[in-house]
Amino acid sequence: MSAHTHHSHVIIRTLTKEDIPKVVELQKAAFPYMAAQGVYWKPDQLEAHLKIFPEGQFVAEYHGKIIGSCSSLIVKLESEYAEHTWKGVCGDSFLSGHNPKGDSLYGADVSTHPDNRRLGVATKLYDARKTLAIKLNLRRIIAGARLFNYCEYAKELDPLEYVKKVKNMKFVNLFWNFSSETASNLLKFFQIT
Repeated sequence: MSAHTHHSHVIIRTLTKEDIPKVVELQKAAFPYMAAQGVYWKPDQLEAHLKIFPEGQFVAEYHGKIIGSCSSLIVKLESEYAEHTWKGVCGDSFLSGHNPKGDSLYGADVSTHPDNRRLGVATKLYDARKTLAIKLNLRRIIAGARLFNYCEYAKELDPLEYVKKVKNMKFVNLFWNFSSETASNLLKFFQIT
């Protein structure tokens, strides 16, 4: 697919069991550095997502090809904006932290195939999450991102300083591209001052 793909031709729908092998391949393509370390959704994890909370698992499809996906669960953090870990909330990738009586939709993952980035696929997946949160009368969506390679600088920089340096092109981060064209899209959920 090329940049000529029309945004309106991308269909967002819930994940099915038949989609799982395609989502595994998507994960490997979307996150090659993590995939090289064996860190991507495995079939048994995606099956658990479907069993635990099928309404919160979405794929983006274009002419029958899965080009994006996202996994979500419902949580209730005990205190407002409580510090937590992704692993703790997501239960070692099986979404075992899902609480159907919770008040927040937690974005465990979102991925877009590298050939289909900058086409609004992730935005459409987040829109599906917003629609679901409203339908379920949840009060918010919580999502975060991994600071790729931050571990190499953690002793000398706090996370905000690291992000600022990546943004200002002081460090090359293989996951982030802060070109003027994409920076506003990447930073729409938080502000870096």
